[in-house]
Amino acid sequence: MPAEPTQLMYSHKELVTALVKDSDLHEGIWALSVNFGFGAANMGSNPEADDLNPTAVIPLLKVGLQRVDALNALAVDAAVVNPK
Repeated sequence: MPAEPTQLMYSHKELVTALVKDSDLHEGIWALSVNFGFGAANMGSNPEADDLNPTAVIPLLKVGLQRVDALNALAVDAAVVNPK
């Protein structure tokens, strides 16, 4: 019996397609939309070492869909991927 997967990866379009279907959208062109945060800290590779550096911390806060006018590498047509 095959082992259960421990990681599943999706392309941008696969993720958008899944979100379009989950949102029950059947028309329009929808693209991947992400919201990032921003933070800063002094960080180093070793707590005992004297190598602290100002560091940007950019968390991914939200993932969603945004309606757009044209297909692109981040977008799908809901009528094609999730017809009524």
